[in-house]
Amino acid sequence: MIESKTQVAIIGGGPSGMLLSLLLHQEGIDNVVLERSTRAHVLSRIRAGVLEWSTVELLRRAGIGKRMDREGHVHNGTQVAWGGEHTLLFDINTYTGRHLMAYGQTAITEDLYQAHDALGSEVHHQVEQVELHELTGQPFVTYTQDGQTHRLNCDAIAGCDGFHGVSRGSIPANVQRNFEKVYPFGWLGILSETPPLDDIWYIQHPDGFALASQRNPMLSRYYVQCDLNDRPEDWSDERFWQTLLERMPPKLAAQVVTGPSIEKSIAPLRSFVTEPMRYGQLFLVGDAAHIVPPTGAKGLNLAMSDVYYLWRALVGRYRHNSEDLVDRYSQVALKRVWDTTRFSWWVTTLLHRFPDQTDFDLRTRLSELQYLSDSPVAMHQLAEQYGGFPIEDWG
Repeated sequence: MIESKTQVAIIGGGPSGMLLSLLLHQEGIDNVVLERSTRAHVLSRIRAGVLEWSTVELLRRAGIGKRMDREGHVHNGTQVAWGGEHTLLFDINTYTGRHLMAYGQTAITEDLYQAHDALGSEVHHQVEQVELHELTGQPFVTYTQDGQTHRLNCDAIAGCDGFHGVSRGSIPANVQRNFEKVYPFGWLGILSETPPLDDIWYIQHPDGFALASQRNPMLSRYYVQCDLNDRPEDWSDERFWQTLLERMPPKLAAQVVTGPSIEKSIAPLRSFVTEPMRYGQLFLVGDAAHIVPPTGAKGLNLAMSDVYYLWRALVGRYRHNSEDLVDRYSQVALKRVWDTTRFSWWVTTLLHRFPDQTDFDLRTRLSELQYLSDSPVAMHQLAEQYGGFPIEDWG
């Protein structure tokens, strides 16, 4: 067995794990990242692309904001259309002074890996049989790589390995409490090398939800609500574009540039939270601890706030010899997680067609959209939530 030692073992080489690693390195805190996939696979994953301003500022603070500021698209809010002719801006800037940034997660991951290459960080890919040990004592991680068994001794473990990773499953069942809601539909999404619409658009339609988003000036991301039993191969490009355009108001549909899809996939929607987010010296981050439906564009942003809290907690431990922030990590992170989970559930319910939805349900949701349109007080509350809940500036 090959044995080594670090201060923090980070399980998962996606954006949350790599950002946490980078921030810790910049504070002189030694860490090692273990990732089960190849580097090429991690860099090819297509994920979220709308950033809260707190995420933008955190990426800048980590020193990887130059490309984002050059290529990202700043938005004052998100447009919503319903009833074939009504439109409304979820006006974040007017009511909060903040913005959103459209900048793809793939690009963020590329930026992070380039920063780690410059640092010469220790990032191991294609690790297998990862197991976490002695979490309430002196922790260590075992894994295999290239046929060799490794033992990585550490002081703390950051579980950044997603919903299906090993980290959450390493917490005893009698310690965990899980909360879950599965939605009875999915999102069919495509990427096309076509110019996107100028704004991000949510579409509420009796036949189902639709979304127009963007990745860069020549890369568009579109979604339509679909049946959970559908497969991507059930949806030809022609069927997708026809469905999308039918759900849009005619004036908006006329602005859409269609073209061949370069990627097509279906994502199920769920809300999931596990408590606590800390067990001994294991700290859960991002999708390892919580999942939100993508309607509110909160998944990546919520992971970034976890990274912030854990980074400051570990700085408190190693730089200031204090366990205060470490001990409060789960409590503080879960406050923002539940606030965001509630908002994501609400906006998903407002904008989607549910299989058992009645005409009464539809009319009340249309009435709520009109109320948001007419009431500055209601819009202020929405803007505060959609723009991102405050991140406690601790440590």
